[in-house]
Amino acid sequence: MQRLAMDLRVLSRELALYLEHQVRVGFFGSGVGLSLILGFSVAYACYYLSSIAKKPQLVIGGESFSRFLQDHCPVVTETYYPTVWCWESRGQTLLRPFITAKPPVQYRNELIKTADGGQISLDWFDNNNSACYVDASTRPTILLLPGLTGTSKESYILHMIHLSEELGYRCVVFNNRGVAGESLLTPRTYCCANTEDLEAVIHHVHSLYPVAPFLAAGVSMGGMLLLNYLGKIGSKTPLMAAATFSVGWNTFACSESLERPLNWLLFNYYLTTCLQSSVKNESYEHRHMFVEQIDMDQVMKAKSIREFDKLFTAVMFGYRTLDDYYSDASPNRRLKSVGIPVLCLNAADDVFSPSHDYAPVPLPGENLSLFASSSQSPRVNEFEVFFPLTWKRV
Repeated sequence: MQRLAMDLRVLSRELALYLEHQVRVGFFGSGVGLSLILGFSVAYACYYLSSIAKKPQLVIGGESFSRFLQDHCPVVTETYYPTVWCWESRGQTLLRPFITAKPPVQYRNELIKTADGGQISLDWFDNNNSACYVDASTRPTILLLPGLTGTSKESYILHMIHLSEELGYRCVVFNNRGVAGESLLTPRTYCCANTEDLEAVIHHVHSLYPVAPFLAAGVSMGGMLLLNYLGKIGSKTPLMAAATFSVGWNTFACSESLERPLNWLLFNYYLTTCLQSSVKNESYEHRHMFVEQIDMDQVMKAKSIREFDKLFTAVMFGYRTLDDYYSDASPNRRLKSVGIPVLCLNAADDVFSPSHDYAPVPLPGENLSLFASSSQSPRVNEFEVFFPLTWKRV
């Protein structure tokens, strides 16, 4: 017993001396601390390189389009390295507003009238200082479609315009009704299934510059609207080519993903409040226009995009049920009718467009290409390694 007590005293003394040394030297200054840090870093690097950084999965409908992309857009065949310090899609989506710069862009606004008496706000970047295309009549025009509740002020739109400026292109941003500050003149907003406003905008822009190359790019809901338009009109469109980013291919799957508890908390509820704000403001300027056909009190109580669509969007555009609207809004139903080259970019872990929504199967049209990142990556942010570079390279 005495020997055990002596051993305990010796052990206590040795432990006290060790802890005293550690406090004085510091954990990171000790060999044990450095070993732990080095071991963790090596393990993390191995996991990142083996499970996170991967080449994208490229699915192409036609061989000629495949060769074109590999020759002119080599990034589609390169390994994608998501940001090492934040590679999960939800984290990057939440961080984007805080760490992504907004390039200054001077717009020229234009309001055009629609057949039903409404108006659409277009924000033009004319790029009159273009050195590559001095003649405005032949300067390539890019039509940009923002995401749900998005406008020409979104950072991803500003970056696309900034990069288009370097190429000498002209850009015009299609703002959906009621979201860019303009007044609603008729009791109608927008949805990704109804392409009438987009058709009017494309006709208007093409009539202004009929000989200029005309292209379009849509983000999220804007991409869904663009694909639905292309699927309806086929090869008769004046557009030469298009690109989409983070499109929801199946509206049912998108809604189901966004209603998972964490996704609802982080994204769904916020976007629902944005939709509600687009049909009302402090003076109820817009809300009074819908009271005859829609129960606006119930709309303002909606807690999810699905509820808002059921109470407002589906009713406004004359759908019998929400399922009828969601079925009509899903672009995957119309892909076989697309008649121009389209490059579609999706992230494998995008909560707005789950990967099972666009399972990599042969595409029905020879002009379609699905660039699906096979590892963790964000929606439209595409942060790479330490900085947001991939968006620019694409």
